[in-house]
Amino acid sequence: MATLGGGCFWCLEAVFDTVEGVTNVQSGYAGGHLRNPTYEQVCSGVTGHAEVVQMVFDPSVIAYRELLEIFFCIHDPTTLNRQGADVGSHYRSAIYTHSNEQIEVAQTMIDEASARGQWNGAIVTEIQPLEIFFPANAYHKDYYQRNSAQPYCRIVIQPKLSGFRERFRHLVKVVT
Repeated sequence: MATLGGGCFWCLEAVFDTVEGVTNVQSGYAGGHLRNPTYEQVCSGVTGHAEVVQMVFDPSVIAYRELLEIFFCIHDPTTLNRQGADVGSHYRSAIYTHSNEQIEVAQTMIDEASARGQWNGAIVTEIQPLEIFFPANAYHKDYYQRNSAQPYCRIVIQPKLSGFRERFRHLVKVVT
């Protein structure tokens, strides 16, 4: 399992739903202090939660490190509490880990990217052990697939999805 926050969970879900080896993606919230928060409460910024996706993946098909490579490709890990025009602590860059191995992989990747100067600014992605995940309301599930014609989907999500598909062609699910 992997749990990642990189801005709007609709964006992350749209991409990770198309990754070979990812068998389930659920939008939700992590990292806050209120039990069972609503979308409105999280968006208000008072709960401390980040919008995240939690995914089940098959490590014999895709490695956790590859999931993080995709994650760092589809969002900006140098902007604190924002992704583009989406602003607020709930849009922060975060990796919520499920094991010590995931902590090590995430920290190594950040250290390597920092050493290479891969980003113009310092990486602000937080790495925290996952305490609890709260699923988002059902109307968030498959948001992009159900609303791809909406301006937000066309302007924000589609470019991320296209960039993923181009850069990671070998990891895109084959649809039969």
